[in-house]
Amino acid sequence: MTLIALNKPCGTICQFSAHPTRSSLADWVKTAGVYPAGRLDADSEGLLLLTDDGALQARIAEPRYKLLKRYWAQVEGAPDAAALRKLASGVDLGEYHTRPCQTAYVEAAQVEALWPRTPPIRYRAAIPSTWIELSITEGKNRQVRRMTAAIGFPTLRLVRVGIGALDIFALALAPGASCELPSHAPWQGLL
Repeated sequence: MTLIALNKPCGTICQFSAHPTRSSLADWVKTAGVYPAGRLDADSEGLLLLTDDGALQARIAEPRYKLLKRYWAQVEGAPDAAALRKLASGVDLGEYHTRPCQTAYVEAAQVEALWPRTPPIRYRAAIPSTWIELSITEGKNRQVRRMTAAIGFPTLRLVRVGIGALDIFALALAPGASCELPSHAPWQGLL
């Protein structure tokens, strides 16, 4: 079994085949026979796991296993505690209602651990932005972005910082960097 952690850069699509205008996973991961366990949209960045084990891929990606995925979202505006409670209780997105999740503010000192985004987000002096953390067990198409927009705080930047027991900061991966994770690691049973 092979399990690779990648810090997917912004602008990279979650496929290995070439794309005419964007980088693909093949630009960052050279190991043959691995596939992403879940996806991040092209504009999102952060921790992505790739494996050659179909059962592990399902365990990581499928919502029925309820594996926690942590995201840091820089949102436009300043959501108050009531807005975070609304996110935490689940949001109606039209075709489905999201599961309850965990929410918190991300401290400025924590945000300093993030790498600069390329390209940078737009800066608007008259509109503040706030970093929040959402820990979800689903992972539907653009779910976090849709959740924050549904409560009036569009996402400007989205970084997946954790999957299960894995944390991108503990792995010390720069954007585009990857590493193979040992099968005997203590987190193995937590995925």
